[in-house]
Amino acid sequence: MAEAEAVDGVEDGKKKVGGKKLVLFIVLPLLILAGAGVGVYMSGLLDPLIGGDQAMEADGEAEEEEAEPLVATPGAYLEVPEMLVSLRSSGRKQQVLKLQINLELESAEDLATIEGFMPKIRDNFQVFLRELRVEELEGSQGIYRVKEEMLARVNEAAHPMKVRDVLISEFIIQ
Repeated sequence: MAEAEAVDGVEDGKKKVGGKKLVLFIVLPLLILAGAGVGVYMSGLLDPLIGGDQAMEADGEAEEEEAEPLVATPGAYLEVPEMLVSLRSSGRKQQVLKLQINLELESAEDLATIEGFMPKIRDNFQVFLRELRVEELEGSQGIYRVKEEMLARVNEAAHPMKVRDVLISEFIIQ
């Protein structure tokens, strides 16, 4: 009979607390309360009570003084003469790419300088575009890849200068 009482959790008239009950009724609620406290603290709900607003305002003011404005200033644009390029093909039918682009520069003072590099830039574009296949130009991802490669090539050709972007205004495959 003593064995039966010990199995039921009663030993010598005292109830024995099991490990699962200890976790369920003591440890779990403590973890939930601690998690809720951390969540409330991190969300900023306690800042007015503990004076976190003044520290945040001081940090925000310091960052505003150091940070540059994030307003995008329009640069200068240079229109590159239209290019007609025969694309690489495996069949007899020759396909041609008609391309019109603009280069976005940092400032208007860069226009004269970049025009001096224009023969080198056009040559870099021609070499790259002649190796393309029509399949590589399909979809927006293909055009994006072409834009990124052209931007890298123009910045390489006009090295001391920095071109912000290559803007495609006409892109026709015939």
